[in-house]
Amino acid sequence: MANVMKRFFGHLHTINKHKRMVMKHCFKLGLYKRGLLHDLSKYSPAEFFVGVKYFRGDVSPNNIQRQAEGVATAWLHHKGRNKHHYEYWIDYKKDAECELAGMKMPLEYVLEMFCDRVAASKVYNKEKYTQKAPLAYYRLGEGKQLMHRETAELLEKLLIMLAEEGEEKTFSYIRLELLGKKR
Repeated sequence: MANVMKRFFGHLHTINKHKRMVMKHCFKLGLYKRGLLHDLSKYSPAEFFVGVKYFRGDVSPNNIQRQAEGVATAWLHHKGRNKHHYEYWIDYKKDAECELAGMKMPLEYVLEMFCDRVAASKVYNKEKYTQKAPLAYYRLGEGKQLMHRETAELLEKLLIMLAEEGEEKTFSYIRLELLGKKR
């Protein structure tokens, strides 16, 4: 029972920390609604209790569940409810009956996805985090060939900028150039 409680509070702490970090990043960009609403489904029973069961603290419980069971049910639930995941935007191509493709994501969700990836890298890498970590993780990712080309290009551009020029310059670029905010 003590181990279950340790995993319960460990998982809760991890998702709270991640959510706060994404919120902080979104707020820097003026994306207040996206920051407040980010990942609320992680608190639903379908996601939360799977997260507790497979909690380790250094990797997503979804990856562990996928290894153990062959499918990540919490991830299937999550990606279908959170528009900042490119997988939410996969649909059948307009001119093809059975071919799936990524649809272009609205800018606010691409930026939330960027904030999400930065925060997840910070949470899981802890003191080993560097500004290059989100780009490295992105480049390891499988399935990104389903991401819409323009969405992928923008996300990668931001991750490269972060890796090469740092967080302050990247967030400033997003605010000024992409969102047109003077702040």
